[in-house]
Amino acid sequence: MAELHDLTGLEQAEAIREGTVSPVELTEHYLDRIDRLNETVGAYITVTPEIARKQAAQAESEALAARREERRLPPLHGVPVPVKDLNFVAGVRCTLGSSAYADHVPDVDDHVVTRLRTAGTILLGKTNTPEFGLPCYTENRLAPPARTPWDLEYSAGGSSGGAAAAVASGLAPLAHGSDGGGSIRIPASVCGLYGIKPSRGRVSSGPVLYDVSGLSSSGPLARSVADAAALLDAMAGVMPGVPYAAPALPPGESFASHAQREPGRLRVVALPQPPVPGVELHADCRAAYEDAAELLRELGHEVDEIDLPVDNSIRDAFVTVWRVMARIHPVAPEHEESLMPLTRHLRSEADAVAGSGFAEALYAFRALGQLVADALLSTYDVILTPTLAQPPARVGGLRDDADPGAEFAGLAAFTPFTPLYNATGQPSVSVPLYWNAAGLPIGVMFGGRYGDEATLVSLSAQLEAARPWAGRRPAVW
Repeated sequence: MAELHDLTGLEQAEAIREGTVSPVELTEHYLDRIDRLNETVGAYITVTPEIARKQAAQAESEALAARREERRLPPLHGVPVPVKDLNFVAGVRCTLGSSAYADHVPDVDDHVVTRLRTAGTILLGKTNTPEFGLPCYTENRLAPPARTPWDLEYSAGGSSGGAAAAVASGLAPLAHGSDGGGSIRIPASVCGLYGIKPSRGRVSSGPVLYDVSGLSSSGPLARSVADAAALLDAMAGVMPGVPYAAPALPPGESFASHAQREPGRLRVVALPQPPVPGVELHADCRAAYEDAAELLRELGHEVDEIDLPVDNSIRDAFVTVWRVMARIHPVAPEHEESLMPLTRHLRSEADAVAGSGFAEALYAFRALGQLVADALLSTYDVILTPTLAQPPARVGGLRDDADPGAEFAGLAAFTPFTPLYNATGQPSVSVPLYWNAAGLPIGVMFGGRYGDEATLVSLSAQLEAARPWAGRRPAVW
């Protein structure tokens, strides 16, 4: 017999609307699973049972009233959605994955949290993240490492590794994540999930922590395309004070509605070559990419594979900006030594970055966005690449505390494809179509025109229907 966590988030919401499942019952189910399994998968840094139970009781009252008054509820009303621990929830500890912030409790909600409250979702807790979200694994000094439930020897990726571990192991139906260099799409790939990095400005940042580089965006992680689209609808929107916003959908449309539409025949440009010199594409990642290209052709899409020139310019610009962004969180001098070796390394490197160098790196991002728009997306609708250059890494396998400079170079080789869309601001998704011989998921990535998440959602839903992945279950479920 199916259990509550076997249902998708939208199925749970429908059951709540019909009165066959209570938000209180659903919340208790997840809190029980978190209590039993969180130490194993490292999904949550902070669990908020009191808040969750209070919100669930309120959601149940609202659902009862809505049934009595025959009015509609928000699509995810009563559904649990944890928040990544890089984002503020008023009155809830926000560690930023750092022991230097172990006791930090903000007094304001981030805009995305405000929107999740308005959508009627339930806060189970704050999900695990590496220190300041800097590496693409989730290991810190506050919580157990986040592990992919497909094989607990392997990392759940990062920096939204806790969010992905929660969804993939049934400790949440779907989750909020954020992505500054691949941090939604990397965990989606290694945890067998669907993840969306939205267009720059689609989801409002702030009101306190703005990413002045424009690299990062909040987005959804889910087991289904429809769930992710519904969560993106809940998170998206312009809030007061934001510096930019993605183009709105036409009136009456939603990303959830696009998950129910055929995408039409698309022109796809396929780019298998890693854009970083000297990086080799692992055979498993090549196989996942080729499998996806063939599936696209079977579905009637036109796929052209091309090779682009490769140089270090974009990597160098990204490294410059990443160093500076490692400095945005103030740390008292007496706490600097408590930081992870990679964090200390990047912060020390930031001291050598001149203002002109930072500006030049940001200009390189803008120039790259124009180049992609002119050279590729003026002809093609969608870009296909592998999500990662390597299969999932073992826990600890990407760390090198003795040589954090070498570690950072290794991270760039692990994930050379994802930063492109952070630099340009374009939307991008990772789709779980392939598992290797070891039973580990290997994602593929699609990018689209700025503001056009809708096409990516429709295409992803078509791929999901053609190659369903929902029936697969990891070792921890």
